[in-house]
Amino acid sequence: MDWKQAYMFGLKGGLAIGLGYFPVSFTYGFMAVAGGLPVWVAVLVSLTNLTSAGQFAGTNLIFAGAGYVEIGLTVLIINLRYMLMSLSISQRIDQKMGTLKRLLFSYGITDETFVVASLERGTLRFPYLMGLITLPTVGWTLGTWTGASITGLLTPELRSAMGIALYGMFIALIIPPARKSRNVLIVICCAVAMNLFLRYIPVFSFVSAGFRIIIATVFGASIGAKFFPKDMPEEKEDRHAV
Repeated sequence: MDWKQAYMFGLKGGLAIGLGYFPVSFTYGFMAVAGGLPVWVAVLVSLTNLTSAGQFAGTNLIFAGAGYVEIGLTVLIINLRYMLMSLSISQRIDQKMGTLKRLLFSYGITDETFVVASLERGTLRFPYLMGLITLPTVGWTLGTWTGASITGLLTPELRSAMGIALYGMFIALIIPPARKSRNVLIVICCAVAMNLFLRYIPVFSFVSAGFRIIIATVFGASIGAKFFPKDMPEEKEDRHAV
């Protein structure tokens, strides 16, 4: 494939991701502005982060008055998986790719773009990778702008009702995998139990909301890693480059 063909092939692969990102980022934009952030700040956060769980958690901690350390650690732990994804993808990319190009693509590594790129056989070239992250970036940023902009047009009653969408989104994320896998359900329950334990046991009242999320996340992940390890499938033989 030449540069244009590889880029268009990546663009096609990222189309469904971009469309799927729009409604989720719409909810984020709405939540951010309803909570007090200016529209341009909400859009800037999405444009520079491109991460759903980290943005929602970090923004909620800002609204709760959490400190910089809590916010930083929470977002770091939630997004730590991207480091592992980057290490995995680095074994598949064109070894001639320079540092700047690697940094440009690393900006767009998400759960979905990682999966799509991982399913492609052969060496992953820069034009394909840039095409893959283009529409997800546009969809995520545009969705945030749309949700943030429409907030001011809604009545207070509608804005209050729309706030339920955030909880619905998280429920939609955890219920399907929990129904399919008992291990996932156990991990989720362990994390929830730890959060409730720290929240309602008086002796732990000094633990802030941000650190409760951090501790619960690490606890749940540790349970999963300890008792439900999963071996990674072996790489298929490279046959072509994209």
